[in-house]
Amino acid sequence: MCLTVVNRLLEKTGTDPARIGRLEVGTETIIDKSKSVKSVLMQLFAESGNLDLEGVDSTNACYGGTAALFNSINWVESSAWDGRLALAVCGDIAVYAAGPARPSGGAGAVAMLIGPNAPLVLDRGVRSSHMEHVYDFYKPDMSSEYPVVDAPLSIRSYLSSLDACYNKYRAKAANRGHENITLDSFDAMVFHTPYCKLVQKSLARVCLNDYVNLDKEHKSKLAHLEKFSEVCLEKSYTDRDVEKAFMAHSLQRFEAKTKPSLLVATNVGNMYTPSVYGGLISYLVSGCSRSLAGQHVAVFSYGSGSASSFFSIRVTSEEGHLEPLLKCLSDVQSRLSDRRKMAPEEFVATLGGREKAVHAAPYTPQGETETMFPGTWFLASIDEMHRRKYDRTPTTLSKANGH
Repeated sequence: MCLTVVNRLLEKTGTDPARIGRLEVGTETIIDKSKSVKSVLMQLFAESGNLDLEGVDSTNACYGGTAALFNSINWVESSAWDGRLALAVCGDIAVYAAGPARPSGGAGAVAMLIGPNAPLVLDRGVRSSHMEHVYDFYKPDMSSEYPVVDAPLSIRSYLSSLDACYNKYRAKAANRGHENITLDSFDAMVFHTPYCKLVQKSLARVCLNDYVNLDKEHKSKLAHLEKFSEVCLEKSYTDRDVEKAFMAHSLQRFEAKTKPSLLVATNVGNMYTPSVYGGLISYLVSGCSRSLAGQHVAVFSYGSGSASSFFSIRVTSEEGHLEPLLKCLSDVQSRLSDRRKMAPEEFVATLGGREKAVHAAPYTPQGETETMFPGTWFLASIDEMHRRKYDRTPTTLSKANGH
């Protein structure tokens, strides 16, 4: 998947591989305990002769893609920058053992090109993070793809990290002269999406934080929330009355600011590291250059274990500068629509085949490649020494073959 998105990004943008000076991958789908996914991607740069690329893999559950993005931006802003572009790549396969979590799984990859004069620019000096030791979701069994999940703890950790990051962001913004940051300071708010309902609860959580930060005079103007005027954030994570009230209170803002970001997650499921960036893509494709130009977008990234960050992005106010990016994303909806539907039984059978294949060598993957999208990379074989060989489907298909 990472080979596919990097290949597609370079081709769609017309970027010469020699112009890339840093490439970092964020992933939690580990296929080797030593060799990085980034090193596999280097085969895309061999023909150009460009082997001078910094970066390897970043791993911490769903947060690795954000680490790759931040590290790439830091490189461009540093004394080590040699004038070339950076690529941050995030990709994962999210699969679960049989049970209630299995339907939320998904898979995907996102590649981001980073450099000067970009149409999306991160705000400086206000990025906040919250890191904590939590066993909410982890993968201790190297012989299995499936995680160990403490669902109630994971939700609490996610929401408490959001509280911490949001309030640290507000404090940093205040230190820079922006004293009253609220949800209304942003045109959109994008979240890491394990499942879509949690995102709606998270937007409500931001509204709860805004309410807690109000003085008594302003709280009194919200009569329908009067019974929660003394609510304590730390004691409210399992309070269903608080959750229900603030989900209702924030519904219109959720519909306007966050629901458009759920297109990919609704159709694909959890993608782990690419999830929050699938949300950003979804929001961008929901509008046009005229409506998006100049917008201020907040982003919350979370990875179990735990690592989280809250940051914000300014969309260029120049419509013409934004249009090339939107053109690259113009096929998102059509590619979602053109996927082949499979019965749940086929999905379960596929996972059963994967369970048997973990660490298998030699191994030849089963399944057809004819129905894959044009230009898709796939695993062709694993030899007796566990060395993987990848191949690519033709970049064009005849009409008879369809999609």
